[in-house]
Amino acid sequence: MLEDFLFPQMEKEDIDDIWFQQDGVTCHTANVTVYLLRTVFDNRIISRTGNIHWPPRSRDLTPLDYFLWGTVKDKCYTNHPEKIDDLKYEIGVAIETIEADTIENVLKNWVDRMGYCKATHSDNMNKMVIYY
Repeated sequence: MLEDFLFPQMEKEDIDDIWFQQDGVTCHTANVTVYLLRTVFDNRIISRTGNIHWPPRSRDLTPLDYFLWGTVKDKCYTNHPEKIDDLKYEIGVAIETIEADTIENVLKNWVDRMGYCKATHSDNMNKMVIYY
């Protein structure tokens, strides 16, 4: 995913100054993965293994957790797919039908959530600089 999609897309869009954020799942923090990320993002990694640590148990700060998975699940299972291929198709349809303004609202909400955490108590959040 990183080498086949993200890195080429970043190069195509001439993006070289963004931060990479991920949770602490073991496959995301394997040495080979971290090494690969550091070749592109250097110290701009927010992760369990990054220079800025991703806050543990922070489901409410991850758009995939607080928005995407539930939305996709709700859309996919309305048609009760019975086969894996049907489920894959329904997942694709569910993602493709998410409107751009919905995604924009989710991102604005994410910025609000990060700001709230920074303002209230989280030491990890106070180390982050949020640009939007």
